[in-house]
Amino acid sequence: MERPILVTGSHRSGTTWTGRMLTLSGETGYLHEPFNPRRVPGWSGHRIPYWFLYVTEDNERYYLELVRDLLRFRYPAVANLRHVLSPRGAALYGPDLLRSVRYRVRGPRPLLKDPIALFSAEWLADRFDAQVVVMIRHPAAFVSSIKKLGWHFRFRSWLAQEALLRDKLGPFRDAMHRCWAGEGDVIDQGIVMWNAMHHVIDGYRERRPDWAFVRHEDLAAAPIEGFRELYLHLGLSWDAKVGAGIVEHSAAGNPAETRRHGAVKRDSAAQVDLWKTRLDEEEVRRIEEGTAEIAARFYPA
Repeated sequence: MERPILVTGSHRSGTTWTGRMLTLSGETGYLHEPFNPRRVPGWSGHRIPYWFLYVTEDNERYYLELVRDLLRFRYPAVANLRHVLSPRGAALYGPDLLRSVRYRVRGPRPLLKDPIALFSAEWLADRFDAQVVVMIRHPAAFVSSIKKLGWHFRFRSWLAQEALLRDKLGPFRDAMHRCWAGEGDVIDQGIVMWNAMHHVIDGYRERRPDWAFVRHEDLAAAPIEGFRELYLHLGLSWDAKVGAGIVEHSAAGNPAETRRHGAVKRDSAAQVDLWKTRLDEEEVRRIEEGTAEIAARFYPA
C-alpha cells in the first residue's frame, strides 16, 4: 500500500475542495470523512464514538482494524446494511460500496479528507506513515461560516475525552465548559473552536515540519501555484489536465457560494471575503478580540 494522504485542519477551511482537487491526477482514492460519527452509513461502520476523536497509542486497539480496513478500501457493507432503508442511507451506501470495489481493483493511494480527524493526525502519521495536509482559515471567515450554517457546538464530545484535554485542549477547558452550560451564542462557540483547533495546529507546525500547512486564503488567491506545490510535496503527478481542472473549480465565473453542501466548484478568490457581508461590526470586533493571541501566529498582519 502506498502512503496514505490525510487532508485535515479546521472544518470550514476548504478541506473538501482541497481533497477533491488532489484526486484530479487519478492517483488517489477519495474517502470522505471516515471519522465523522454522523456519516451513517459510512466508511467507519458507525464505530466512531466522538466528534473529533483523539486516537493515541493508549486507545488505538479500538481503531487499528477500522483504519487498516479503511486504507485497504474495505467498505463495511454488512455493518452498514441496517442504515440503507432511508433514501439518504441508500444514496450514501451504494456509491461508497461501488467506490470501494473500484478502488480495490485499481489500487490508488488512499486520500482521507477529514477535518474531524484533526486531533488524530499525529497518530495516523506515525502509525500509517500518512502524509498530512493541514488547512488553516481566517477566524472571521471560519466563524462566519459557522454562523451561516447555524452549527452550534457545545463541546461535550471534547470534554468527554480526558486524554484530549490532558494533551491538547487543557487551556480551553473552562471556555468549553461555559459553552456546554449554554453561555454565549454561535459566535462565542466559534471563537472557542477556532482557538482550540488552531492552538493544536500551531503545535503541529512546531513538531511536524514535514507536513504541509496551507492557509485557505493563500490557496484561494493563487490556486494553480498552490496546488502545484501541494502535488509536488505529495509526490502526485501534475499535468495540463490537472491544471485545467483546478481552473474549472476555482474560476471567477463560478458562484462565490452555493446552497449545496460539499460543492467544490466556486469562485475561490471571491469566497475569501464573504465573511465581510455576513458579520456585523460588533461580531467582527468580538472575533478579533477573542482570537487575537492565536490568530497573530497565523495572520500576523
